[in-house]
Amino acid sequence: MEAVLSSYLAHLAVERGLAANTLASYRRDLRRYVEHLRTRGRVTFGEVGEADVLAFLTVLREGDGDHPALVASSAARAVSAVRGLHRFALREGVAAHDPAHEVRPPRQLRRLPKAIGVAEVERLIAASGPDGAPLTLRNRALLELLYGTGARISEAVGLALDDLEQEQVRLRGKGGRTRVVPVGRFARQALDAYLVRARPSLLAHGRGTPAVFLNARGGRLTRQGAWEVLQAAAERAGLEGISPHVLRHSFATHLLDGGADVRVVQELLGHASVTTTQVYTLVTVDKLREVYAAAHPRARQ
Repeated sequence: MEAVLSSYLAHLAVERGLAANTLASYRRDLRRYVEHLRTRGRVTFGEVGEADVLAFLTVLREGDGDHPALVASSAARAVSAVRGLHRFALREGVAAHDPAHEVRPPRQLRRLPKAIGVAEVERLIAASGPDGAPLTLRNRALLELLYGTGARISEAVGLALDDLEQEQVRLRGKGGRTRVVPVGRFARQALDAYLVRARPSLLAHGRGTPAVFLNARGGRLTRQGAWEVLQAAAERAGLEGISPHVLRHSFATHLLDGGADVRVVQELLGHASVTTTQVYTLVTVDKLREVYAAAHPRARQ
């Protein structure tokens, strides 16, 4: 089973082009699955039955001595990985049947994305740090870019200088997909200030890197480092529950509030399907109801 698993992970990396983070999640989930099969006495994938797969789903949702119970979204990801592994085993002739074919991932509760108001975004960005300091200029540019483009945190820290153009930026998203996103005036000004007045001094501490966002040692800023920048600014601004995805949600929601077409927002966010983007429209419908209730003369009758 280990050999089949290694082949499948290689297939995902080379032929499917899965992102490194996604691949790491699949590897973790599937190694746990293989260990689960061993405890049930299965030596090959040809011996696995639907009951084994269903038992794994139960363990995911209830937890065991070594692992806590997973929420529906995490369990769904693991089940999807298992289904893909069994399809691969069937296609490669390692197994004569697919025991996971009828096993469906657990249904997830549909949650509305959290978005903060424009005034709160401005408070957050204003709390980047002491005025004029190199790291403050970097922090402000990072926050302006996250909100101004809807970039994921991994896309922002993965930026290279060649990805920046006069009024747009090239972002590399999930599955290796690349998209070009316009950069607004505030984000451009913050980036220019950082690149001219701060980045050279930070770069002098390192060995030279094309990364846009640098840490204090002159190396590429990590996802964890960018997360800490955001959390520190949120604490100074007195805001709670702020994450990179909150800025991304706010970017999308504010665009839709301003009249942007949902398919345009889909392209800007890098969503493969417009149905992923349409969840944001639920937020703006709520706002429309509020405006209607407050403004229409017959709304409260």
